[in-house]
Amino acid sequence: MSEIEARSATSRLHDQLEAIVEVLRRHEDESLLPAESQAELRRQLDELHPADIAFILESLPLDDRLAVWQLVKADRDGEILLEVSDAVRESLIADMDRHEILAAAETLDADELADLVEDLPTAMLPELMASLDTQQREQVQSALSYEDDQVGALMDFEMVTIREDVSLEVVLRYLRRWDELPAQTDKLFVINHDNLLTGVLPLHWLLVNPPEKMVSAVMAPDVNTFHPTDDAYDVAQAFERYDLVTAPVVDERGHLIGRITIDAMVDVIREEGESEALSRGGLREEEDIFASVWASLKNRWAWLAINLVTAFIASRVIGLFEGSIERLVALAALMPIVAGIGGNSGNQTITMIVRALALNQITAESAKRLWRKELTVSLLNGLIWGGVIGLVAWLLYDNLSLGLVMTAAMTLNLLLAAFAGVGIPVLMTKFGRDPALGSSVLITAMTDSGGFFIFLGLATIFLV
Repeated sequence: MSEIEARSATSRLHDQLEAIVEVLRRHEDESLLPAESQAELRRQLDELHPADIAFILESLPLDDRLAVWQLVKADRDGEILLEVSDAVRESLIADMDRHEILAAAETLDADELADLVEDLPTAMLPELMASLDTQQREQVQSALSYEDDQVGALMDFEMVTIREDVSLEVVLRYLRRWDELPAQTDKLFVINHDNLLTGVLPLHWLLVNPPEKMVSAVMAPDVNTFHPTDDAYDVAQAFERYDLVTAPVVDERGHLIGRITIDAMVDVIREEGESEALSRGGLREEEDIFASVWASLKNRWAWLAINLVTAFIASRVIGLFEGSIERLVALAALMPIVAGIGGNSGNQTITMIVRALALNQITAESAKRLWRKELTVSLLNGLIWGGVIGLVAWLLYDNLSLGLVMTAAMTLNLLLAAFAGVGIPVLMTKFGRDPALGSSVLITAMTDSGGFFIFLGLATIFLV
């Protein structure tokens, strides 16, 4: 096996990024890359998959990104724009003129073009729509009529349909007329005279059955179908559950109008995971890591402001017990432990609950059971680990009462963390909000303020 073959795809992509950055660094003081360096970069880019080019563009500062973008072949622009993040796509489109945008759009299918339209300059849309044929225009308008998180906005219009009243031999002859089958084709969609979906014919069934058999005798009539208004994430979970590659999309009367494919569903799952991770940290949207200071500031300020308020509240809680801390200095050393462990426990709980809510695994009744279960787990953890840190505090400060207060405070704060860890996402869901939005900030605020209050309050009552 050669050295190139032995390296993983991830390692090769990292090496390619480093090679491109090295070329750019050699000429960073020059306003224009020399022709030789441009040719070298073009050669490297031509060998890369559009998704790899998208990764490289996202990994470069804005000036370098635009320099590399100008070297990409025009007929690949559309594919790459679909692969990059929304934030980076905006910067690339801003660098393109009208003719470049139209040329990029020409290479895309209707469903792909619908993904791109929202990021294009509004003034260009009439000209772009006019450049499409009637069928493409109708398909784009159909996709745009649905919300971004609905199946209709993601469905593919390119698919293979066959009639149920023909033989498999006829189907094989029909398929041989195609230059290439649509990507992700694992089954053929069977329809009747009225374009009603009646079943599917997996390709491997077509190959292993006698050619004289009729489609109606071989097809699978029990089909996983979806509607264009279905939630895309719910459908992605169904794809995972049933190991689907493609599935038909039908209207309310059962007419076949498109298909949904596994690559679109993988993107949905990835985007949902990224969105959840950003929301937990209080970020409003995906951020270009090389965005301007002002753009990053706008994306981050809201929850930082909330965090500042909660931190101020926590500081005032500590201020209420200044006298106790002055009389027993050990309290100042131990109270961060109570708050920190509570925050960690609360984040564990909230992560599990947010995931369960995303998978629709929690009902009103099960939420009550989850609360009881999490409170029990926290009670046991508090007694065990609170006992450990209480013993340590006793040995360090030779004060049994301090150790007992430490154990009690730890247990009570873990109970608070469990109560909030379940309650925050459940209540946010009940009020129609994203359960992950700022959850990490909220749970930390509660366990910090609550932990300080519980520990210092108990110490004031029993120690001071």
